[in-house]
Amino acid sequence: MDVQQLKKELIAFSKEIGIDKIGFTTADPFIELKNRLIRQQELGYQSGFEEPDLDKRITPKLLLEGAQSIISIALAYPAKMSTRVESKKGARRGIFSRASWGLDYHHILRDRLKKLEEFILKKIPEAKLKSMVDTGELSDRAVAERAGIGWSGKNCSIITPEFGSYVYLGELITNIPFEPDKPIEDQCGSCTKCLDSCPTGALIQGGQIHAKRCISFLTQTKELIPDEFREQIGNRVYGCDSCQTACPVNKGINFHFHTEMEPDPEVAKPLLKPILKLSNREFKNRFGSLSGAWRGKKPIQRNAIIALAHFKDESAIPELIEVLEKEPSPVTRGTAAWALGKIGGETAYDALKKAKDLETDSQVQAEIDKGLCFYNN
Repeated sequence: MDVQQLKKELIAFSKEIGIDKIGFTTADPFIELKNRLIRQQELGYQSGFEEPDLDKRITPKLLLEGAQSIISIALAYPAKMSTRVESKKGARRGIFSRASWGLDYHHILRDRLKKLEEFILKKIPEAKLKSMVDTGELSDRAVAERAGIGWSGKNCSIITPEFGSYVYLGELITNIPFEPDKPIEDQCGSCTKCLDSCPTGALIQGGQIHAKRCISFLTQTKELIPDEFREQIGNRVYGCDSCQTACPVNKGINFHFHTEMEPDPEVAKPLLKPILKLSNREFKNRFGSLSGAWRGKKPIQRNAIIALAHFKDESAIPELIEVLEKEPSPVTRGTAAWALGKIGGETAYDALKKAKDLETDSQVQAEIDKGLCFYNN
């Protein structure tokens, strides 16, 4: 089949199935990326969630025999909720980052990529194809940048001229030799607003991030949040959008193209106190459809406790005391102890003193001491 004609047909079909942008690039190795990844490893800036095999991350032909091209796709997601819910005294709310609103984007992009695969196979039954989204070996951002989807911003996101950085990315490797598209020239210029807005200084310089300092990463860990970052977490229960909302390109951008991406405000911006009492089943029923639920209930509960401390929500003291006294997880228990001290008051103090005499876990004991230290300041 005429490959150039197939490319035109694929572009037209992609619009029919709800792909907002599509680009094509070669399956050549990502040599420049390798150097950056090695440097990240040397500096200890990686998150630990990455594919451990460096060669697979930069060499598409190791992932698909005979690979010649990569198709990159982007879907725009909403930047604002159509319906707002208020966080108010006694009924404080947390927030999931925009990329976790609506249905888990992995499912959405896999659906679109599967439809692309089916379309190609009808035209070329012998074609070889391999799709991936986020958790695959390749860097979605590196592929999208080279395929002309957008440029790689200083905030370490792909920024598209049409949709800003509010896009989900996926790719499809194939043995079909599509003509590659041209990359888009970097348009960040001298702007440093994303770097300046990062609450923890995780954006070291344009295009380089210390992942372990990033709030998005921290909210996904399962350990105690380091002391230096707890204040910066604020009311975020999953992810962080600071570097995106600060970006001038994103100003005024808000697309609602896909119904499955529309957030339920009560889920995307949930009441905090009820999160503390959710069973595993209740958590799955309420939040399981979100990409932000992938690490399970415990990190979200820990983050909710930090958010309650951020608000100094005295109405949450009974719930936090119950967590401190009954929660099996030392991380959750310890975070509750710290939060009680942060919120303060006689009832919280008495609970911490009681727990200090009963607690046997050294990690939790240390957090109880931190909580009590607030009363000495």
